[in-house]
Amino acid sequence: MKLSAKFILFIVVIHAVTIALSFFIFKENKLLFLVAEFFILLSLAISWSLYNELIRPLQLLLRGADAIKDRDFNVKFVKTGKFEMDQLIAVYNHMIDQLRLERTTQQEATLFLEKLIQTSPTGIILFDYDGFIAAMNPRALEWTALQREKVKRRPLSDFTHPVFQAISELKTGESRTITLEGPRTLKIQKAQFVDRGFPCDFVMIEELTAEILEAEKRSYGKVIRMMAHEVNNSIGAVNSILDTTLQLQPPDSDISPPCKSPSNATNTSRFYAQFRRRDPASRPIKANVNLHELLEKTTRLMSFSAKNAGVQLELSLAQPPFPVWADAGQIEQVLVNVIKNAIEACPENGTVRITLSANPRQLVIANNGKPIPKEVEDKLFTPFFSTKNGGQGIGLTLAREILTAHGWPFSLKSDPDGWTRFAVKGV
Repeated sequence: MKLSAKFILFIVVIHAVTIALSFFIFKENKLLFLVAEFFILLSLAISWSLYNELIRPLQLLLRGADAIKDRDFNVKFVKTGKFEMDQLIAVYNHMIDQLRLERTTQQEATLFLEKLIQTSPTGIILFDYDGFIAAMNPRALEWTALQREKVKRRPLSDFTHPVFQAISELKTGESRTITLEGPRTLKIQKAQFVDRGFPCDFVMIEELTAEILEAEKRSYGKVIRMMAHEVNNSIGAVNSILDTTLQLQPPDSDISPPCKSPSNATNTSRFYAQFRRRDPASRPIKANVNLHELLEKTTRLMSFSAKNAGVQLELSLAQPPFPVWADAGQIEQVLVNVIKNAIEACPENGTVRITLSANPRQLVIANNGKPIPKEVEDKLFTPFFSTKNGGQGIGLTLAREILTAHGWPFSLKSDPDGWTRFAVKGV
């Protein structure tokens, strides 16, 4: 029973008994009965006034509590002019103002955090206390090639992407780097936060490709410039010796004409000087290039190497021909390096297939040689790393730099069908 009902019941019982007793006074003294009835009515009036003063504050508190339960922080009460009631109303109104301010501040902070997460260049994945995926920002969705509605409330075991496999192997507080196709290097960090009293994990995925590539480029750039400098110095000395030798030869010498001129050495010297000033992986100078003609030219050039190695070279071009916006010299260098690697990877009677498709626009150089071992996949584009005896590890690194500068995604991997494919997309 409510307190207000108990109070009314108490007042009714007391006054009912008082009225009943006053009838006994009526029989003996009517004047005293009238006085008693007056005081009973006065008592009822005072009781009703007390009821309003005592019960109404409680009713206000209940209405305020209902408003707070409904998260409505706009309900405030007007002062009544009664001291106790006004004090209670002042406390309640102050509390509501504080709650509304804190709620507004929290909402603004939450909205800012959500916007920051959604626009962050760092991929972020949030997990609930059951270990299921609660949310992924656009960057994380892009790297994992997933859609937002397909990841919520799903465990990591439902996905096969390398990012999720790496996350499942991480413990809270740990980090690791992985390399995806392209190649793209990602740093994955796992940490923890508290949500409504429960510890939950979150993962940050940061792309390190640009920083790593820049550091690598600076490193091998220095080596290339040093090599070019030393080769150029050596060729300069050779030129000087050749010039001196030619000057000392008698006029009737029978030295053949090609040997009488150091033009080849001079050309080589000029090439290395240019190479030192501008390495092949520098900014491309683009123009409309007939990719069909470039592929046919490069295939003819590499056909001699393929024939000597006993490898069949096949070329398949999409029709009709279409131009590409590229640096012809740099793309030719990529083709030569990749086709050369494909030929060297093939056994005798192996095959190298060069395929250009228009829809989607893609260039694929495939060979049926020895597959790439899993343990070296992540190192293929590392400067000076090579699996070949005597290999320098420069060709694929320069190919990576050139294709990245052109904005063409690429990949190199061995597929289950036994073919190893170097694929360039968006040509």
